[in-house]
Amino acid sequence: MRIILTAVLFLAGLFNLFLGVSFLIDPARLGAAFNLSPVGPGGLAVLRADLTAFFLVAGGCQLWGGWRRNGDLLLVPALLFGIAFTGRAISAALDGTAPGFAMPMALEAAQVILAVAAWRVLPHHKISEIAN
Repeated sequence: MRIILTAVLFLAGLFNLFLGVSFLIDPARLGAAFNLSPVGPGGLAVLRADLTAFFLVAGGCQLWGGWRRNGDLLLVPALLFGIAFTGRAISAALDGTAPGFAMPMALEAAQVILAVAAWRVLPHHKISEIAN
């Protein structure tokens, strides 16, 4: 089970690193795939900086946590994707949805579940030890 979970964690990490690098290289094209359209150089900078950071940090922590067998690192992508999922759920409640709205939520939920499951299986500190 641990090996399969680590393998899936690596695949998710590589996928997220790919997304991060893609936002860095071509933010307008990938932004359009995420229903984002930049307004001028400032909008391109936001896509390039913020989404690159989001996906590179998430993917990097997934790969590093799996490689080092350090479950603590997996709390970072769990929080990132958990906050993204929550924001999308709030948007669905307040603004409604559009075609294709459920797929990103499913992927975010899967990333949270994966990170938390791997965190529980891999060596980690108790939350109270980290929080103090």
